[in-house]
Amino acid sequence: MGFLSLAIWMPILFGVVLLAMGREDQVRTVRWLALFGAVLSLLVTLPLYLQFDISTAAMQFVELSPWIERFNVNYHLGVDGISLWFVLLTAFINVIVVIAAWEVITSRVNQYMGAFLILSGLMIGVFCALDGMLFYVFFEATLIPMYLIIGIWGGPNKIYASFKFFLYTLLGSLLMLVALIYLYVQSGSSFDLAAWHKLPLDSTAQTLLFFAFLSAFAVKVPMWPVHTWLPDVHVEAPTGGSAVLAAIMLKLGAYGFLRFSLPIAPDASHHWAGLMIGLSLVAVVYVGLVTLVQRDMKKLVAYSSVAHMGFVTLGFFIFNELGVSGGIVQMISHGFVSAAMFLSIGVLYDRMHSREIASYGGVVNTMPRFTAFALLFVMANCGLPGTAGFVGEWMVILGAVKVNFWVGMAAASALIFGAAYSLWMFKRVYLGPVANDHVKHLTDINKREFFFLALLAIAVLYMGIYPKPFTDVMDVSVAELLRHVAQSKLP
Repeated sequence: MGFLSLAIWMPILFGVVLLAMGREDQVRTVRWLALFGAVLSLLVTLPLYLQFDISTAAMQFVELSPWIERFNVNYHLGVDGISLWFVLLTAFINVIVVIAAWEVITSRVNQYMGAFLILSGLMIGVFCALDGMLFYVFFEATLIPMYLIIGIWGGPNKIYASFKFFLYTLLGSLLMLVALIYLYVQSGSSFDLAAWHKLPLDSTAQTLLFFAFLSAFAVKVPMWPVHTWLPDVHVEAPTGGSAVLAAIMLKLGAYGFLRFSLPIAPDASHHWAGLMIGLSLVAVVYVGLVTLVQRDMKKLVAYSSVAHMGFVTLGFFIFNELGVSGGIVQMISHGFVSAAMFLSIGVLYDRMHSREIASYGGVVNTMPRFTAFALLFVMANCGLPGTAGFVGEWMVILGAVKVNFWVGMAAASALIFGAAYSLWMFKRVYLGPVANDHVKHLTDINKREFFFLALLAIAVLYMGIYPKPFTDVMDVSVAELLRHVAQSKLP
């Protein structure tokens, strides 16, 4: 079994074992086994980075076995410079989520931990799949554990939120399935992505395929105007669910553009780039303004995620190396920053059971250590230089300015909006005198909370100060993607 199969199936196996351990006297064992499984799953991904050859754009650690031979569906895995970091990010965030839930989740602990481990393996499968049907199976299978996480451990309106999440994302993916079947027929009964990338397609076929893929990936990102499910889901989801949803699941849609839309329909991608840039700028500017008026901390961070992901799609559709690399870097940095923001809100919610900004004030007086972490993560959310939040946005803005100065200017406005809503929230929640007795009796973070917040803080600062290891891995693969997208596939 190769490293990629281990990265996918090890957390799933641990998750299945945890589901079988439902007795009350097994809770302590369940927690330690979940942590052991998450850490082990992270460790098996490290050789992928350590043995990765950054000089080639070819797929590495490739595994190929027949799966459904009658339809030529294969268990085909591999990673390149574009997908490698998302495998590591998924495994890393999974460890953080298990630690964060250690004392917070007290009911059905085995099911909660098991669902996250299974979800982690399925998401890694999406990033590794080189077979169209295998990609679709992993892509859709991720909905099941997340639906259960929201529906069982969520807030008062959890059933509504989980149903909305499932319905939006499932309906969006049905057109993608039609597109995959069409490509299968056109390629002579093959689901191999590399074969699809070379397939000549006329302009009508490319346009239809482009919008079929857009229907699936735009909902997942989510792009404006199909973003409305995200704030509702974030508000109702448990803290761990929000962290994984923002850090990893939103990236599945953006990753789909790089694997399907751009290389399979390059002419349509260029033709409809104006539409994609327009929708991305609406997400960056309009949703940034909507974020300013939010009263719920989780809703505020959820809307800010839509704005930050607008940078990702903007970067992809300006078709230069700075833009595409910046979009990928933004996906990784947003994974760290959004997870940190939601977990910080979770720390407060565990103590006060309120996400309303008005319920707080003067938290720095009772939780100074926690406030230091919160300030770092808020600054990263603003895009402060020296933090992970700055690198990707800066690269996308530079790439956009090269294409069109005014597009770059509109994108840069997000830095102002980001500072406005992030600092406004920080001021009202953390600064000033103690607002009420509830805040007065808050206790500062314990060792467990300090540990997982410190891990995220290190990641945010390291990526912000020294992003070279991240960009070095993806440079050759991005250049190859752009070379491929620049060539017409019209017959």
